[in-house]
Amino acid sequence: MDRREFTTKSAFMGAGLAFSNFVDFARKKSVRNAGLSVSIPIPIQIVIDDVGWWSGKDGHDRQEPYRTGINRNHVPADYQAIVDLGKKLGVRPQAATILCEWDRENILRNVPTITWMREKWENSKWVGPWLDEAADIIRNNQNHYELTLHGVGHEYWEDENMTRAEWADSSGTMRPLDQVELHLDYYEELLNQNQLGSFPSSFVPTAFLHGFGLTGDHPISMAEVVKKRGIEYISTPFENMFNAEGAQFGLFGVDSGVITVDRGEDLLNWDAFSAKPEGVVIGTTCGLHWPNLLHADPNRNSEIVDAWVELLKPYNDKPETLLAKNSSSFRDQLVHHVCTKVQIHDNKFDIDFLETAKLNGQLCNTQLSVKIESERMLTFNSDDLKISNSETFHGKDTYVYTLVVDRINDIEKAVVKFEAL
Repeated sequence: MDRREFTTKSAFMGAGLAFSNFVDFARKKSVRNAGLSVSIPIPIQIVIDDVGWWSGKDGHDRQEPYRTGINRNHVPADYQAIVDLGKKLGVRPQAATILCEWDRENILRNVPTITWMREKWENSKWVGPWLDEAADIIRNNQNHYELTLHGVGHEYWEDENMTRAEWADSSGTMRPLDQVELHLDYYEELLNQNQLGSFPSSFVPTAFLHGFGLTGDHPISMAEVVKKRGIEYISTPFENMFNAEGAQFGLFGVDSGVITVDRGEDLLNWDAFSAKPEGVVIGTTCGLHWPNLLHADPNRNSEIVDAWVELLKPYNDKPETLLAKNSSSFRDQLVHHVCTKVQIHDNKFDIDFLETAKLNGQLCNTQLSVKIESERMLTFNSDDLKISNSETFHGKDTYVYTLVVDRINDIEKAVVKFEAL
C-alpha cells in the first residue's frame, strides 16, 4: 500500500462507519424535541504529520525516508506557521515530529536501524542557526504548539534496505523490542540536544503502521512500551491498524491504559503544497501533512494558514462539532461524546455519566462541552454541575449555545435547566 492510500483510506471503516454517513452519525448522538436539540459534540483535533525535516526531498526511491516531498528546504517560518494556525483558532495543534535532522552530534550512527547512512551517519549539513530559531519558536509557543512523537528517521533500515516503518512493519507487528527502546532513547536524546522539552505525551505512528494490543511474539504492546515514556494518547487510522477490532469503543480503544483514537481522512494528499484546502472534515481528526500548511515561498505561508483558519473556524459554530483546544480536552470530550448520554424533559435536560464513569481513569479533568441548538434565546443553570463558560452563536434561524460544564465529585447523573428569555 503506498503513502497516498495510507492517508486517504477511510479510518472509519474499521469502526463500521462510512464517511458519507459520519455527519449523520454525529448528529444522531444529539437528542431533540420541538425547537431544541442537545448534543455532546464530537471534538476535532488538528494533527500535522512529518514536522521536523529540514530537507523536503522525498528519498524513498533511494532507500532514504519518505520526507515531506516538497521542492524546497524547510525553514523556521514553517514552524511559525503551525503556531500561527494555533493562535488564530485558539487551539494547540499537534506537530508529529521527526528528529533525525536535528542531530547536532551525529549520535544516530550508534543505531544503524535508524537512518539510511547507518554507521556512517553524518548530519552536519543540517546543523546551523535555523535549529535554534525553530527551537525558540517551539519553546516560546507551548500554548499553540504540541510536539508529538512521530519518529527519529521515519523508516527502518536492515542491511541498508529501507522498510516501512520505524515502529512496526507492514503488517502492524512491532519492531524488535530492543530496537524500539533504542529509537525512543535516541528520540529523547535529540529532544535534550535541542532543548525541546520533556518527552511528548502523544504519539502518531509513522506511516500509520501500528498494532492494537499484542503483535507477533512480543509480550507487551507498543502502547505499553510508549506508556512507560509518558505517552497517554495514540492517533492512527484504524483502517491500517492490526487488530482494529479490539478497540472497544468504535472511535477509540484503550490499549494498556493508553487511549488510541481512530483518525479520519485527510483533506489533502500528503505532499499537496501551496494548495488552499477544500472539503469537509469528517471524523475526530483534522489530519494534515506539513506541506499542506505551507507555501512554496515561506514568506507567503500565512496565505495557506489563513485558508485553513477559514475552513476550520466554522466547526466551532456547528451543533455537532467543536475544535479541541488541546489534546487533553480532545480526549476528554471524545470519551464523553461516545459514552455520556443526554435526554430532554420539558425545560431541562439530563446528563447520564454512568458509562463514562467506567473510563474515569482516561479523563484528564472534569470538564466537557455540551451544545444546545434552539430557535429561542435561552438561559441555563444547574444545581448538579458548574457551568464554567457559555458561548452563543446566532445563526440565520437558530442559536447554538456551547456550555462548558464541570462534573463535580464524579457525579453519575446531572440535570441542567433552561428557560427562554
